[in-house]
Amino acid sequence: MSDIYVPGVRSRFNTEKLIEDLMKVERIPRDRSEKQIETYQAEKGYWQEVGRRVTALRDSARFMYSFQNPFAERSARSSDESALIANATRQAVEQERTFTVKQVAKADRFLSNPLDLNYRVEPGKYTFTVGSDEITVDYRGGTLRDFSDILNRRGRGKIQASVINVESGKQSLLVESLVTGAENRLNFSGAAEDLARATGLGAKPHVHDQEPVLPERVMINADTVTVKAGDKNTIAFSQDAQALSAQKGIILNFETSTKVTPAAEAPKAPSGPVIPGGGSISYGGVTIENDPSSVPLPKFETQPAPVQVDDMAFLSLTFNDGTSAALPLVQDSAGFIPMRINLDEVAGGRNVSSMEIVNNNTNRDLSIRNVTVINPNPPPRQEYTSPNILSNAQDAIVVMEGIEIKRSSNEISDLIPGVTIIAKKPSDMPVTVNVEPDRDAIKESIVTLVGNYNRLVAELNILTRNDERVLQEITYLTVDERSEMKERLGAFSGDMTLIQLRNRLQQTVTGAYVTEAERELSMLIQIGVGTDLRRAGATTGYDPAHLRGYLEIDEKVLDAALAGDLRPIQQLFGYDTTGDLIADSGVAVSLDSLSRPLIETGGIVAIKTSTIDGKIRQEEQRIATLDRQLEAKELALKRQYSNMESAFSRMEKMQTDLDNFSRQANANNNARR
Repeated sequence: MSDIYVPGVRSRFNTEKLIEDLMKVERIPRDRSEKQIETYQAEKGYWQEVGRRVTALRDSARFMYSFQNPFAERSARSSDESALIANATRQAVEQERTFTVKQVAKADRFLSNPLDLNYRVEPGKYTFTVGSDEITVDYRGGTLRDFSDILNRRGRGKIQASVINVESGKQSLLVESLVTGAENRLNFSGAAEDLARATGLGAKPHVHDQEPVLPERVMINADTVTVKAGDKNTIAFSQDAQALSAQKGIILNFETSTKVTPAAEAPKAPSGPVIPGGGSISYGGVTIENDPSSVPLPKFETQPAPVQVDDMAFLSLTFNDGTSAALPLVQDSAGFIPMRINLDEVAGGRNVSSMEIVNNNTNRDLSIRNVTVINPNPPPRQEYTSPNILSNAQDAIVVMEGIEIKRSSNEISDLIPGVTIIAKKPSDMPVTVNVEPDRDAIKESIVTLVGNYNRLVAELNILTRNDERVLQEITYLTVDERSEMKERLGAFSGDMTLIQLRNRLQQTVTGAYVTEAERELSMLIQIGVGTDLRRAGATTGYDPAHLRGYLEIDEKVLDAALAGDLRPIQQLFGYDTTGDLIADSGVAVSLDSLSRPLIETGGIVAIKTSTIDGKIRQEEQRIATLDRQLEAKELALKRQYSNMESAFSRMEKMQTDLDNFSRQANANNNARR
């Protein structure tokens, strides 16, 4: 049935198949160009992957000697982390401090008596204060849980309420401050105080039963005030400070520093103008000199040196009654030193209105800061009384090297520059905090650098070597990665750029570099990082993997090196040998310099990929031209075969007509007979 010819439907000679076969031959150059484009695109991807690997290596190398280098990182280790922990920033210096946690900061937490499940909170204006913050709830009345939810929404991170089922059929209201410190006490007023008394949250003595409570500390001026030589200034006391200054036992604290400039010298006689020579004239071997020039100068009168004034009595206090009193003499110090004044001895019960600073010196500036009035023995506050009070607000008290520090928070960051300590619980024994370099961060950075180096070397080995053993030596590859890498094997086996890059990388990591301890440390192998770390006397024989240029890490040797002096190790990676504050020597500096020409704008990788892009465009243009030619060729073949079939059909028709004519003639002849 397949050979049946139907005019107009099926070709007599199967011309479609003939044309298709002919066009396959014609398409061979086009198919070859398509495969060439695929090859170019794969090569471009290989170069881009090399660029990514080089970029990763360069970034990890630059990190080793940049201003963010890990050698400047600091860690703080506590001898008892259950009592106190510490965190250090890069600004911290290496040191050891001893702390004792006498008291941790707490917040007020009040629990009500057990209440019925159907207990109703009456309508009213409920006001809660935490320190200086006030939270007010205009409540229309409702259940305890509904009141708790509304209070939490209004709490703004200062106060929190919870309803706890304490026993079968009973519930209690827990109200707690979210801010620690004695100055952040939780107080109730208005309907809130009535609720506290009614539910047993807490009851506080009425106002007329309380004595005025003086503040424990009043900061007058924390900023630095500098008074130049010959100037004066005034630091005014606030109303709270004035009221506190007249009490007994009050302390005035502040810090001072001085800056002394060289004393002025007596003026010296001027040197006078430079008078040129009179000149001369020569003729016939005879020289005649002119008379020298002269300038009459006035007589210089010697001036005495300025009188130098050294007066350390800078400070005095002025009282509300108009009188004043001098404070002790200030000591010369380039850095700030504390001064502690017992106001009882100076003020004598008078209110201090201001501190006067008068600088009569001729060559000395004075700076003063942190002027504070302190009440060392404040009267105890009237606490809320209730058997259900879970905790009362209190400050953290930490003793550092014998100095007692009190803060409202357990997190203290203003004791040691760059170090934050966090009190966890009172400690019976002193807790030692060591601030030291973060050796774990340094080790991690070295491991990252080695890892990026090995990934690049592996990529170069795969692209330049047509040997499957290269893949077998890379043990960290997944099945998919190994299959993908196998397609790249030997793709650039003759590319001298990559071969030279691989060789220079090996030379860079095995070379010697300048350090301050050059005799003891000048190579990576000396800190346990090398291309072949097999020990002397090892039984292993020839191993080609050790010749591929991969780096290995002997963790024990590296840990031992990092436990010692870190400065030579830092210099091994990046060292400023010229004193211009720019690192110019070291493994990381050399890796950075080696990587830069490959990946910078207009670098080798960019040139390679742009060249491949040009070849791809040429092949695409060729394919477009071939497509037009193939389309014309196919159209011509179809026209030719169509004409052939038309001609054959006409010939068949002529043959049929001749046969019919012949049969008609024979029939006519037979009829005549």
